[in-house]
This record gives sequence, structure tokens and C-alpha cells, in this order.
Amino acid sequence: MVARIPISAALLVRDGLVLLVHRHPSRRWYPDCWDLVGGHVEAGELPDQAVRRECLEELGVHIHDPVPMPMTISDPTLDWHAFLVTHWDGEPVNAAPDEHDDLRWFRPTDLANLKLAHPTSLPSLLTAIQV
Repeated sequence: MVARIPISAALLVRDGLVLLVHRHPSRRWYPDCWDLVGGHVEAGELPDQAVRRECLEELGVHIHDPVPMPMTISDPTLDWHAFLVTHWDGEPVNAAPDEHDDLRWFRPTDLANLKLAHPTSLPSLLTAIQV
């Protein structure tokens, strides 16, 4: 059995809106689709440490109190760790233009019409936003 790749991702929510990043079309994995900000958990790093690092690297924000949230994805090669984030310092910007070509705030009702990296995560996203 192949080891699953540990990934940490953040669902940033503000004023009822959700921040998603658009993965650059040249990306090898999940190109040209909308996704949560996040990435690989590095050796010796805990998932919550990874999500803090990824938000700083990719959005330029320091997040506070990431709350683990269940999320269903269909990729069996990933060990997925999702976090709900409602508090951070700074204003999110695209600090990783080689990874993302856009970032936007969406209403929950907009999500069903997007090409998502993990479409099976939509119910989990909508449930987390309601909390």
C-alpha cells in the first residue's frame, strides 16, 4: 500500500463569504479549478502548523485558532486535514502567483457552480459555513 500524502487546507470565512484560490492552469495536480488554500504537511510538522504556514506563504496572513473540520474528498492518495478559519491578521492576497492565478470571496450559493478541485467536498464546505 502506498503512503497517503498529508495535506492541510484552510477554509477562510468572513461575513458569510468563503475565500477560494484558483489553481493555475499549469499546475500538475488539479489544474484550472477552485480550491482551498493549503498544501503538503512537511516532515516533522503537525497539520495545524502546516495550515498556518501555507496561509502565510500563499495568502500573506497569520491565521488564529484553525478549527479542524470534517471534509469528504474522493482522492484516496491524500490524507486530508481541513480547518475552518475565521480569524486572521492581514488581508489575503495572492502571495503565490505561480500556484494560483486568482483568489476570490464567494457566497455559499456560488460554490455549486464552480469547478472545484474536490467536488465531493461541497457538502462539507456548506456545512462548515453554516456553523
